[in-house]
Amino acid sequence: MANSDEEKIGSVRSAIDMTILGDNIEDIADFTVEKYEFKNNVSLSTEMREQGSTKIKEALWDQVEALKKRRMQILAQMFTLAETTLDEVINKEK
Repeated sequence: MANSDEEKIGSVRSAIDMTILGDNIEDIADFTVEKYEFKNNVSLSTEMREQGSTKIKEALWDQVEALKKRRMQILAQMFTLAETTLDEVINKEK
């Protein structure tokens, strides 16, 4: 794929607000720790809660990065499909 194609694909706006996503990840981590404590009728130490929350957030951000890469692949496929479709329309008219 040409460099300008990659730039155009990269410039397509994301529909995801990363600030809101970060807040949601924080909430998911906190909720998961609290749910564990409730389900198991235990109180984790502050250190264990922080460690668990940190690891959860790292795992979730890793998943976000994987999704961002997958999004770029899907966008590339969409641009290719758009070009193919246009070619079909133009060639049909000839």
